[in-house]
Amino acid sequence: MKTFPMFLTMQGRRVVIAGGGEQAAQKCRLMLKTEARICLLADRLDPELEALHHAGRVEWHAGPITAAQFADTALVFIATGSGAADACLHRLAKAAGALVNVVDRPDLCDAITPSIVDRDPVVVAIGTEGTAPVLARQIKTRVEQMLEPRLGDLAAVAGRLRDLAAQRLAPRARRDLWRWVFDGPVRLRHARGGERAAAAMIKDTIMAGTLPDAAPAAVALVGAGPGSKDLITLRGVQRLQEADVIFYDRLVDPEVLELARRDATRVYVGKAPAAHSMTQAQINGVIVAAARQGKRVVRLKCGDPGVFARGADEAAALAEAGIPCEIVPGVTAASAAAAGTGSFLTERGAIDTLVLTTARNETADDRPDWPSQLHPGVRVAVYMGVSEAPRIQAMLETHPLRDAITIEIVANAQMPDQRSLRCGVSDMVQALADNGIRNTAIIFVSVRKDAVRARPALRVVEALA
Repeated sequence: MKTFPMFLTMQGRRVVIAGGGEQAAQKCRLMLKTEARICLLADRLDPELEALHHAGRVEWHAGPITAAQFADTALVFIATGSGAADACLHRLAKAAGALVNVVDRPDLCDAITPSIVDRDPVVVAIGTEGTAPVLARQIKTRVEQMLEPRLGDLAAVAGRLRDLAAQRLAPRARRDLWRWVFDGPVRLRHARGGERAAAAMIKDTIMAGTLPDAAPAAVALVGAGPGSKDLITLRGVQRLQEADVIFYDRLVDPEVLELARRDATRVYVGKAPAAHSMTQAQINGVIVAAARQGKRVVRLKCGDPGVFARGADEAAALAEAGIPCEIVPGVTAASAAAAGTGSFLTERGAIDTLVLTTARNETADDRPDWPSQLHPGVRVAVYMGVSEAPRIQAMLETHPLRDAITIEIVANAQMPDQRSLRCGVSDMVQALADNGIRNTAIIFVSVRKDAVRARPALRVVEALA
């Protein structure tokens, strides 16, 4: 970041606006939303600013401008409409040690005015460091649509009741209270015009000390997606922000963890081939133990928790302990790998069956028999297959449709170092070695219908017989 976003305390502080025309009026309108004392420096004022002065809402100094007039200010706006005058006033303001914004001169700005969504006291500021103001306005429009007009009033009610909640409720109970307020019936009642009823619901709940129909928090098995933090779902982000403790895997992008609350406990339970920090039984145990302590628990898994991620094992352990479980799906590696190469898992007329399988099970004798499912129109996505590549290649070299099989390998899907390659059946092991691919790759094995149709008819009949 070239600029650091921060909210300035404005109550009772002095803000100087140098200029008396439309540019100055724009900045004045913005500052009038705050509780700052506004002082205008200009020879004359346009009608809007003059009316504000007559109404006593702003001060006006019409005489010569000196550096002393910029001293002891929270913020200075320079908006005369004249480039030369703005530059001179900028030098005076800096000599007084002021924090300065010069309109349309980002090179002279200590502070940049963001696009603002105002639901006082809820304020959202959107900045692009001056690079894309149109984009900032588009984002502002979307946020305006997301936040109901009365949301600020509800936040103000919550602010007035925070001390009462702190006196009567423990920290965990307070978090649950405000989550219930802003993500449940109270917010809905308030948004529909029931301000008094909503306030009464909050007060009654604080005094009672328990939430209505409170139930034990479910452990959330959350899919983090295949890599980039922007591929986690919105629900996944919400669960991270609610969590007291997060148990996360080896392949989870560290930036995904930055989406969680700062004070959430993060526990690494990653498992690498032949190098487990915890066994699955131990992972099940610590998840159950944390949930029994009343903590909100997230088990964060790379990809999707329901696809070769041992999510079913953890859900079973929670069910046995009588703890509710929520599954939050994520983008699985096969989907990410296909998208990362600009291709599709299924294609009308070519691929109509998708098989997700793993090359490794708990024992060497218990391997999925996916090669028998390779028929025209089938694509198999093999997870954890790199170490088993010699065996996979040997199986495919004896397959009846060997000449119609295509191999595509995608490593580190959706990550900055993603790599992909295509090869023939007999070249797979060598291609992996030549490209240094040792782990975290999806192997796609496909038999396209159009590839089979393109072969001589006699050979197809013999292959399928």
